[in-house]
Amino acid sequence: QVQLVESGGGLVQPGGSLRLSCAASGSIFKIYAMGWYRQAPGKQRELVADISSGSWTNYADSVKGRFTISRDNAKNTVYLQMNSLKPEDTAVYYCTQYSGSYSYFGPDYWGQGTQVTVSS
Repeated sequence: QVQLVESGGGLVQPGGSLRLSCAASGSIFKIYAMGWYRQAPGKQRELVADISSGSWTNYADSVKGRFTISRDNAKNTVYLQMNSLKPEDTAVYYCTQYSGSYSYFGPDYWGQGTQVTVSS
């Protein structure tokens, strides 16, 4: 059974940085695309970034130039480095494993989420 466990969330001031991690188990991690979504209160869950099995990356316009997604197949872990954080980045961040090597296959499994709060 696939398990995704996020970590690294917390409270940070505007302009600060955080790195989220998502450790995967129960699947052949390296053959699947991975992604990060977020959901703010009262809003729909939205894509933040995704990365294919071959490490092609895709970002939401709102985070381009500030966030970086990466993966370490040896550690079965995907990361989201978040810099220049803004209050509007406040949300619960979810890790997902897609059902194939690219994101167009669609999300298949989800983590439990980690809270990111950007506030002074």
